[in-house]
Amino acid sequence: MNWKEKYQTWLEYENLDESLKQDLQKYKNDESKLEDAFYTSLEFGTAGMRGIIGAGTNRMNIYTVRQATEGLALFIENQGKQMKERGVAIAYDSRHMSKAFAVEAALTLAHHGIKAYVFEELRPTPELSFAVRHLKAAAGIMITASHNPPEYNGYKVYGDDGGQLPPKEADELTTFVRSVEDILSIKAMKQKEAETKGLLKFVGKDIDKFYLEAIKTVTINQDLTDRQGRELKIVFTPLHGTGQMLGEKALRQIGFKNVSFVEEQSKPDPDFTTVKSPNPEDPAAFELAIEKGKEVDADVLIATDPDADRLGVAVRTAKGRYEVLTGNQIAALMVEYIFKALSTNETLPRNSVMLKSIVSSELPSVIGDKYGVETINVLTGFKFIAEKIKAFEADRSKVFMYGFEESYGYLVQPFVRDKDAIQALVMVAEMTAYYKEQGYSLFDTIHEIYHEYGHYKEKTISVKMDGMEGTEKINAIMNEFRSATPESFGGVEVSVIEDFKEQTRQTADTKESMDLPPANVLKYTLADSSWIAVRPSGTEPKIKFYISARDDSGVIVSEKLEAFEADIRSRVDL
Repeated sequence: MNWKEKYQTWLEYENLDESLKQDLQKYKNDESKLEDAFYTSLEFGTAGMRGIIGAGTNRMNIYTVRQATEGLALFIENQGKQMKERGVAIAYDSRHMSKAFAVEAALTLAHHGIKAYVFEELRPTPELSFAVRHLKAAAGIMITASHNPPEYNGYKVYGDDGGQLPPKEADELTTFVRSVEDILSIKAMKQKEAETKGLLKFVGKDIDKFYLEAIKTVTINQDLTDRQGRELKIVFTPLHGTGQMLGEKALRQIGFKNVSFVEEQSKPDPDFTTVKSPNPEDPAAFELAIEKGKEVDADVLIATDPDADRLGVAVRTAKGRYEVLTGNQIAALMVEYIFKALSTNETLPRNSVMLKSIVSSELPSVIGDKYGVETINVLTGFKFIAEKIKAFEADRSKVFMYGFEESYGYLVQPFVRDKDAIQALVMVAEMTAYYKEQGYSLFDTIHEIYHEYGHYKEKTISVKMDGMEGTEKINAIMNEFRSATPESFGGVEVSVIEDFKEQTRQTADTKESMDLPPANVLKYTLADSSWIAVRPSGTEPKIKFYISARDDSGVIVSEKLEAFEADIRSRVDL
């Protein structure tokens, strides 16, 4: 069917949800909006699905949620009776329709006789990952669109290890989802019946208790937090999302009492009314936290995104201003503190390993080398970090010590298999307390790290390209980079070209295969160890350009970064 036929089918469906009927009526004279809503099906890929809430096959609504869940039910049934009996854990964030979508998913599973454990109130993504493992569930569903604008929501699927599905399993699930063609006819059990039959169980505080107990293992030096707990001044904001309750409890249980909250942002708000974007990557999201920080003379400001898997930090400078750190800087600070503390305690295993994405800074790797910790690069997406952790536990070849992505995602302890802002919150507080006791701020410390290991400066250019035209333009940009391979960036020669789609690594003299799954990513390593990477986002209609400059001089590294950025912008007319 073409988009007009799909639209007509929905228009004539007598049992269509009333709010979606109103949505269709609202846009009946806007052909461009209707076309965008129906020209395709909302893409279900390796990271699940994400889209604008509303009527249509290309929108997030109860019918596309049912379709995804129907596919998941078929996927679980295909794995046998034992997996089916284990059930599915479901959590959701503060966005519009999140709880309704969570319950709708549970009732679709119930129709298949699959039990759902649904959180009674909103909870962070990392707790969903933990719950899957704690309940020994067959899978997990997280209803969230992370830090996307308010009109979005999304649906992420987790495997029985608590990690998002790796490529093979994700492809199998996607096949099942796409096999469900008539999404308006998918059956869902009534809620009362599902509860009576024991197929829908609400959970909450019982899981919180076990998760918070596990959070205690993140702390390395409890004596330190006991000494500094009342001295360290922290400002924390969950940016209207899920992080407040668990974040506050996690800090207090290890001794941090002097915590101030950004009251305007402490309560869930699906419209994120105090920020343009609820994204801790965006310095503007810290405006109210900075005001609070100045008021209480805070040592550190910490923000979590709406589903509390990402975390951002702002630190006080010598001049009393607050500077927002990059995700790579936060990771470098954590790695230096964790590995140094464990090495001092003689508790750092010899076969320790750190995992990071291919577009993240190499500075933490250099720090890891000093402490004898191996670094392994994986494709972008925390599921690849989770997959490695699972493999290491199976063969006991290595001990996971830390994982991160430049996009403000960190994992300290593997009782969660996704990035965990609550763990990161606790670790940032502890390391800030440590350096404060030594007479340093985190701002001082990151510059000490540069002095010892060299200056690294990174920037991500993220360009949004919506709709069909956007997709075509993103594909054209990737094709152009592949067909006309750059020889240099900003006057610095390209020495290594890695095409993760073709799975090749090429230098002037050699060409070899890479042992990583295929992905639409290009990475150029330069002669001075700087690098550039280009990739379409896996979850948003964006193309991203990652820039990492390296030099022994802080002034020159900034100049290099500017030159690389100017070169990229001139190539693709940004």
